[in-house]
Amino acid sequence: QVETLKAKVLEQAQEITRLRSELGGTDAEKHRDLLAAENERLRQEMKACEGELRELQRQQQAPCRDCPHLQEKAGLQEQLSQLQREAEETRAKLVELDLEVQQKTNRLAEVELRLKDSLAERAEEEERLSRRLRDSQETIASLKSQPQQIKYIIKTVEVESAKAKQALCETQSRNQYLQEQVGMQKQVLKEMEQQLQKSQKTEAQLRAQIMMYEAELERAHGQMLEEMQAMEEEKNHAIEEAFSRAQVEMKAVHENLAGVRTNLLTLQPALRTLTHDYNSLKRQVRDFPLLLQETLRSARAEISQAIEEVHSTNRELLRKYRRELQLRKKCHNELVRLKGNIRVFGRVRPITKEDGEGPEAANAVTFDADDDAVLYLLHKGKQVSFELDKVFPPQASQEEVFQEVQALVTSCIDGYNVCIFAYGQTGAGKTYTMEGTAANPGINQRALQLLFSEVRGKAADWDYAITVSAAEIYNEALRDLLGKEPQEKLEIKLCPDGSGQLYVPGLTEFRVQSVEDINKVFEFGHIKRVTECTNLNEHSSRSHALLIVTVRGLDRSTGLRTTGKLNLVDLAGSERVGRSGAEGSRLREAQHINKSLSALGDVIYALRSRQGHVPFRNSKLTYLLQDSLSGDSKTLMMVQVSPAEKNTSETLCSLKFAERVRSVELGPVSRKAELGSWPSQEHLEVLKTLLGDSPGSAAHPGRGHASPSPGQLSSRSASIRRKLQTSG
Repeated sequence: QVETLKAKVLEQAQEITRLRSELGGTDAEKHRDLLAAENERLRQEMKACEGELRELQRQQQAPCRDCPHLQEKAGLQEQLSQLQREAEETRAKLVELDLEVQQKTNRLAEVELRLKDSLAERAEEEERLSRRLRDSQETIASLKSQPQQIKYIIKTVEVESAKAKQALCETQSRNQYLQEQVGMQKQVLKEMEQQLQKSQKTEAQLRAQIMMYEAELERAHGQMLEEMQAMEEEKNHAIEEAFSRAQVEMKAVHENLAGVRTNLLTLQPALRTLTHDYNSLKRQVRDFPLLLQETLRSARAEISQAIEEVHSTNRELLRKYRRELQLRKKCHNELVRLKGNIRVFGRVRPITKEDGEGPEAANAVTFDADDDAVLYLLHKGKQVSFELDKVFPPQASQEEVFQEVQALVTSCIDGYNVCIFAYGQTGAGKTYTMEGTAANPGINQRALQLLFSEVRGKAADWDYAITVSAAEIYNEALRDLLGKEPQEKLEIKLCPDGSGQLYVPGLTEFRVQSVEDINKVFEFGHIKRVTECTNLNEHSSRSHALLIVTVRGLDRSTGLRTTGKLNLVDLAGSERVGRSGAEGSRLREAQHINKSLSALGDVIYALRSRQGHVPFRNSKLTYLLQDSLSGDSKTLMMVQVSPAEKNTSETLCSLKFAERVRSVELGPVSRKAELGSWPSQEHLEVLKTLLGDSPGSAAHPGRGHASPSPGQLSSRSASIRRKLQTSG
């Protein structure tokens, strides 16, 4: 065990010294020499330690024969052998790296030698070419000087005798010879110039090779640096791992062999030295990450501060934008009120199980997060935007919808005519919005509850009478839903008082005084309304339902009388016969529904284009809504749409129609008020006797009922009418 511990300590010293020598060295040879010297020193220390340990083993051989830690000693010896093998592997790797460095050094020397040879050859070639060039230039200069003398002689000898002429011929022949020599020298000069060009090309090639060698040298140098860095990282990692293993194993040895610690006191200074060296190296390695982390922290702080400033600016801009949006909406609503525009609200129903599954049931309608008056429809891969006065998403409740329309409802008490009608394809949720369910009522019942609440609030100064009528337009026939004979067809006529208002002679009215009365009237009217099952809607309304609420008031102090009318219309849904699967009577009903809705579209077009003639009489529906669409009523259209992908065509048509309706200007609305006397008490008693005070027990209407049979209809109607008569 002492040998194992000493071997581990020596290995740690060897690794740390090797790392220190590598970090301090500048080239591979110095590194190798330092490693060799360190290895020799470590071998000598190991031999000395082995001698001391053998001496200790001889001293402790007798008491250790029966020692219970023999097995543990064998295990530690195995660990020592394993560590020795790892050390051998590390040495082998070091030898391989040394060989690779030596090879690259030899290669670099060879490249430098070749470069020097190339430069020397180039210098010799340039020197030789320069000498030849100088010789050629001297020869050319000498030849050029000789012909000038000959010409001069020729000029001077032309006037001499025949003897001189003979000498001239000889001179000319010599001149010709010299010219041939000059031509030959020129040819030689040309060849030398060509050789000079070749030499220049060779020089360029040599320079390219030099640049290539330099690039290769730089690349080899970079590879060497990378490999040395990788070696350094591997050595650091090996040192850390070896040190951690040594610490764990030393701790185990100290716990199990307390008696041996006294024999290892001489080794503790060496261990402290190694630990100190390791800690100093570790601190040196940590300096750079700490500096980098500090820089990153400061940069992150600056970036976070900038992001926070941008976020605060964005929040302030968003707040101002929303405030301006609300102000714009308020001004727009006031402008709509002054112009008398038809206000248009949109409501999107949620996806239901009736829509099915798959791509056809995907949601095709999205909303603007900042503007609650805009919605987007994805139709055939294109997004179409629509702007209404208000848009309600699928999660909007009945209470939220009614909060937007209650201002119109309360103006009915002040003597204004108000009309609220729901428009949309079949199954889009029109009846749910207008009537709702017993647990979650719609606009109709909430409007009457609000009227009663307002009437009770003004009971100290005003007397009010609220009457309710219900009718439906089925197959272009107007029927009374509260009358004794619901199949009787009624007609729409002008009031005989010359006011130009329309009324329905024979239409039954019930006076209501409480919510219970409302529920009874709604049930009485709902059991007579026609609903049937189609492929698009299980409980499809097959008629247009109209709830007429008349509020008459008398100011007891001034005698001022007001009359306000609230028309709540649930239109039958438009449908495509091919999709709904209507046949027989259902087909005839669908044709009449589509015809009346088409007539409504014609009326809206005529009002929007300000035509002189508006075709109100083309349909019973438009004729009955003439008062609400001719400029003497506050009108609101609630367009209901389906978000399902398969219904995008119908949704597109409904939203386009809503935008056209929104652009219609009806003009300012007048209040129905006049000074006069209130009807006598006898008149009221007669009215109560004829109409009844309490219409009976109630169940809120909804689309959850199918059309009753004729026998059931007559029996239930008679029962409810008896209750109405007895409850008064």
